[in-house]
Amino acid sequence: MQREYAPMKSITRSVTIAAPAALVYAFASNPAHLPLWAPQFCPSVEYLDGQWVIESPEGLIDIRFARFNDLGILDHTVTLPCGTQLTNTMRVVGNGAGSEVLFTLFQHEDTPDEAFEDDADLAEDGLDHLRQTVERLLGVDA
Repeated sequence: MQREYAPMKSITRSVTIAAPAALVYAFASNPAHLPLWAPQFCPSVEYLDGQWVIESPEGLIDIRFARFNDLGILDHTVTLPCGTQLTNTMRVVGNGAGSEVLFTLFQHEDTPDEAFEDDADLAEDGLDHLRQTVERLLGVDA
């Protein structure tokens, strides 16, 4: 018996940053920095009872990043106020003397196309904020 394979639709957004991958990873992997580079998603974040929590109009959102690692893996799981958990795939990889940050979103079956596209746009904005923030902190001329 052969099972039918139905992959979710995905979108990958990326940004090139004029900074070494290790520095970009160290900055982006710290949840306290989220409001600096993902302000639309995370206007503020707090460490409460051993968990990073984002305040949203719908309520508190828990966010958990993959353990600190040498591979540039920034995967993170968000738990929405309704209890739904979504895992986002994110990587920082070397690109010459700089780095490339990739963010892949998957469209879950209960997510309308328009909302999925809006999420991809939000991810792209966040990546651009990440680039601007890291390059500004390092004094890189754009």
